[in-house]
Amino acid sequence: MIHETQASMLSEEQRKLSQVVRDFADHVVAPAAYQYDTERRLPIEIIHQMGEMGLFGLPFPVDVGGQGKDYVSLCLAVEALARVDQSIAVTLEAGVGLGIMPIFRHGTDEQKQAWLPDLVTGKKLAAFGLTEAEAGSDARATKTTARLAPGASGDEWVIDGSKQFITNSGTPITSVITITAVTGESVRADGSVAKELSSILVPADADGLTVGPSYDKVGWHTSDTHPLTLEGVRVPASNLLGERGRGYANFLHVLDEGRIAFAALATGAAQGCLEEALRYANERIVFGRTIGSNQHIAFTLARMQARVHSARLCWLDAALKQVHGKPFKTEASVAKLVAGEAAMANARDASQIFGGYGFLNENPVARHYRDSKVLEVGEGTTEVQLMIIARDLGLTA
Repeated sequence: MIHETQASMLSEEQRKLSQVVRDFADHVVAPAAYQYDTERRLPIEIIHQMGEMGLFGLPFPVDVGGQGKDYVSLCLAVEALARVDQSIAVTLEAGVGLGIMPIFRHGTDEQKQAWLPDLVTGKKLAAFGLTEAEAGSDARATKTTARLAPGASGDEWVIDGSKQFITNSGTPITSVITITAVTGESVRADGSVAKELSSILVPADADGLTVGPSYDKVGWHTSDTHPLTLEGVRVPASNLLGERGRGYANFLHVLDEGRIAFAALATGAAQGCLEEALRYANERIVFGRTIGSNQHIAFTLARMQARVHSARLCWLDAALKQVHGKPFKTEASVAKLVAGEAAMANARDASQIFGGYGFLNENPVARHYRDSKVLEVGEGTTEVQLMIIARDLGLTA
């Protein structure tokens, strides 16, 4: 639960939203989580319910079909869902932050009219194709190319390349994928050559776009994640998203915002582990007393609570700065670092408290244990966050 001090940082409307999503998570998502995790499939029916609740439209204005709320509200929803199922939470987080946000921020009026109505209502999902085999943390190493060529109805982008680990890219309701590609080169003042990176909207049904088989992942089994191959994919020149050559700068901003929501997701996971472990510690009888009355278990739970509290304060700080138009890059990295480590540590401690039962996949803490590792990798590794924080300190790491 959100601590009283943290709740005071929220509006009454935000507190109510958090509770509504928490109830939905407990009564709709949680009962089905083990089944969908075992089946390794994304429950589209639950995604549509989330769309009907307005969750995908939370941070977008009413005039584009959104709910007119803010980024804090989105993060509260993500955290509430992640308590019981990280896969469902990341479907929302990536669907909004990586899928919708680039179109909303950088799209033309025509692009927004074409894609946003179905996306902000959860009828469709969008993905962001950035990562490649040799371009993860080093996005400038992108090898996917896009060149302009004459087409039947005007110039078209012809895209060739491949992408990896793309969330929401192969669902039955995926409608569009934003692809980052090299669209040319420029010469720097020192004479060196730099890649010109741009973002291009590619419909999910475009000829030449192949969605590879779903990855066999350690965790996040319900989340949809695929490799993509683009072979001579042709889309209109008007599908350029934002200015040509601004792709790198634009997706860096997208990633900064995404790290806040990712931190909220990790906080939810840490909270879920705490709740499960606390319940079990108060129920499990060993040597004639509850294990929670053992000082070691009590202290472990206290540390778990401290991690949750710290993680939530971190993402709230970053999100409030974002909402008020203040710089938040470093705060986002701090939040992502602290919350990711909190989730992993709490999953480990919760599993230990459960003992053998914590090693059974049907136990939510076992799923959190498998799921949480990626929270130290996705949206920028722990090492990337440390590098960003160190640079803000004036260091050259």
